[in-house]
Amino acid sequence: MLASPNLPARGEVALRLVSSAGEALPAELGERFKAHFGVDIVDGIGSTEMLHIFISNRPDRVRYGSTGWVVPGYEVELRGEDGHSVPDGEIGDLYIQGPSAAMMYWGNRTKTRETFQGGWTKSGDKYVKNADGSYTYGGRSDDMLKVSGIYVSPFEVEATLVQHPAVLEAAVIGVPDAEGLTKTKAFVVLKAGAEATADELKAFVKDKLAPYKYPRQIDFVHELPKTATGKIQRFKLREQELKAG
Repeated sequence: MLASPNLPARGEVALRLVSSAGEALPAELGERFKAHFGVDIVDGIGSTEMLHIFISNRPDRVRYGSTGWVVPGYEVELRGEDGHSVPDGEIGDLYIQGPSAAMMYWGNRTKTRETFQGGWTKSGDKYVKNADGSYTYGGRSDDMLKVSGIYVSPFEVEATLVQHPAVLEAAVIGVPDAEGLTKTKAFVVLKAGAEATADELKAFVKDKLAPYKYPRQIDFVHELPKTATGKIQRFKLREQELKAG
């Protein structure tokens, strides 16, 4: 795997520990970093509501493609739409319980009741628990798509697209087809000087994920809308599609 020409050579930097947060770390990016620098990236998740990281990889235990394991002192549950726990391997809403949780949103009773439920805090994220006890990010609950009656994680499709050697970044949203059914659409930024066709990328995703997850449409763009901290703003892409429709 070739290193990016913008990265310093391995011998030019001295790294002991590297951490990542804010946006889930794609496995391909973590593996490329480790291959180039010889140091793992420790990825985890915390939130303003919990005031602490509650799931994380460890310096001595990293599983790329996952957010890691529950941090001591915290408990997590994955729940379905009926509010009951889901079996391991199935996607569910992430709830957290721990000593650092906030009490409320100031002046917002409705949001408080939705997020803080007894001793549990609803994170707004979808996760899957793996056989080794680690947790894999499935996407924000309000970004999840239902395609053919089955949940599709935009993050999973995006993380697969960026494994293609020509792709720099990708964002996936749901758009209605002619019959009003939700289908996946990807917005792709190619690397400088690289080329790829929509059909090539669709076939690439089909080869790695369940066929129903591949993006039915692909638009090539120069950049993706992002927050000041670099998070992709999928809602702006959805708004753009509504205006175009």
